[in-house]
Amino acid sequence: MLMEPKETAGQERFGTLTSSYYRGAHGIILVYDVTRRETFTNLSEFWAKEVELYSTNQECIKVLVGNKVDRDSERAVTQEEGMALAQQLKCSFLECSARTRANVHQCFKDLVLKILEVPTLLEKGSTAVKKQILQQKQVRKPPKSITCCFQ
Repeated sequence: MLMEPKETAGQERFGTLTSSYYRGAHGIILVYDVTRRETFTNLSEFWAKEVELYSTNQECIKVLVGNKVDRDSERAVTQEEGMALAQQLKCSFLECSARTRANVHQCFKDLVLKILEVPTLLEKGSTAVKKQILQQKQVRKPPKSITCCFQ
């Protein structure tokens, strides 16, 4: 999930870290609030460009998510606008509600299934996971026990 720029509370120093979030990512979920047009605008004008700039994995799966559909009476961004942006960004589209949990599970399930459909992502992911597990085992490896026999 991506933060809106103002969520860093004006601490632009975090901007240097954002590029590392995208490097090697297999999946990215871009989220906007359907009740706040500025989140949709920021996503299309800032965050989507940032993903394109910093994502090192050309086969990365992207999902555009409109959140807060439980507040339909306050909607400022239509479903059609979301679908059009998703098409423009060449990514999947889904609307959900974190409060009611509507489609939240489906969002992550769709992302994982799409990642699994891309053999190179699965292969790279397997290698990375295996390396990470091996490194963790080496760090946790208990010291060799000294065997001694007292009779």
